[in-house]
Amino acid sequence: MADVLLYHHIQGLTEGVQAFAEALRKDGHTVHAPDLFDGRTFDSIEEGFGYARETGFDAIRERGAAAAEGLGTGLVYAGFSFGVTIAQRLAQTRPGARGALLLHSCLPVTEFGEAWPKGVPVQIHGKEGDEFFDEDLPAARELAGASEDAELFVYPGDQHLFTDSSLPAYDPEAAALVMERVRAFLAAI
Repeated sequence: MADVLLYHHIQGLTEGVQAFAEALRKDGHTVHAPDLFDGRTFDSIEEGFGYARETGFDAIRERGAAAAEGLGTGLVYAGFSFGVTIAQRLAQTRPGARGALLLHSCLPVTEFGEAWPKGVPVQIHGKEGDEFFDEDLPAARELAGASEDAELFVYPGDQHLFTDSSLPAYDPEAAALVMERVRAFLAAI
């Protein structure tokens, strides 16, 4: 079973993010889902960005990195959208990463190093018409093409946070396919 450190998106640690984590726990995985917004959740992406700007993006990312301290090595780093900025950084820079799950976002690998670390499997999931993921799609394709340990899954539609069952963007069919692929990923590492 995997030990997963899961970072929430810009709308906070919503019920949908918690449900995603709980589904993995029911499969027998250990899932840590730190609340980087101190209990706050937001009704829109814009409201969440407002909070993050006010608090400081770097300060929030550092909270996320601090959550990894004391958990040891061998973690699978996972993130939803904004949470990917933390998960991807740790997967690329923290020794002993076991894998990475990048949902709704992907940064250029060069943000954190010269190449994706060998032997660290990664899955990237996003929707082809999502205005936010469309910006990240070139980086996701580059990572998928450059690493034999990378898989990119692009789904039809334009919803951004489509795996969060508590948000209007939720797409149950696509989210079920993501969960099926995530479960297979975690079972294989």
